Amino acid sequence: MKNIVAQLRKERGLSQEELGKLLGVSRQTIISIEKERFDPSLPLAFAIAQTFEQPLESIFFPDEL
Repeated sequence: MKNIVAQLRKERGLSQEELGKLLGVSRQTIISIEKERFDPSLPLAFAIAQTFEQPLESIFFPDEL
């Protein structure tokens, strides 16, 4: 799954560590999501969307349609 988590995080001036703490996950989890090596669980994806005040589908989208 493609995502713009890194872009949104940088726009907010957050480090990977800070975002992880806000979401209750490790820095490694944030790195893996940003590098598209790991798809977040649905609750985590919703938490990310809420943190950035964006609709879920504007942050995450499929590799192919």
